Amino acid sequence: MERVVGSASEAFPSREGVIRALDNCYDPCCRDRKISVVDMGLIESIDIRDRDVKIEMVLTTGWCPFASRLLEMVEEEVGGLPEVESVEVEVVWDPTWTLERMSGAAREKLRMPLEQLAPLREARLRGEAQ
Repeated sequence: MERVVGSASEAFPSREGVIRALDNCYDPCCRDRKISVVDMGLIESIDIRDRDVKIEMVLTTGWCPFASRLLEMVEEEVGGLPEVESVEVEVVWDPTWTLERMSGAAREKLRMPLEQLAPLREARLRGEAQ
């Protein structure tokens, strides 16, 4: 059992609490499928020092039109934790994001079922425009 000394406002953020907050952050392209920045593999590191949190993120592409909104969302969600005093979010470019960074659950949500693909393939093979 964790023991907290002093008032709750003196408690420090936990890594698990920060990750739960990040689970509420969605790239607008993946919001409808409920794939968070954690599931996408965008979180490179989380550094907690006292009540200050620094998060390093990778982006799927440097051309993402929603990058600034995504960074704001991360700051808002993590900064909304009562134990957090400040949040710094930094985009890092090394390593680069690849599909292998995604969780199995995210991959499954992005997979199109074969029964939806088969009619499209058959129509293409018949020369029908889609």
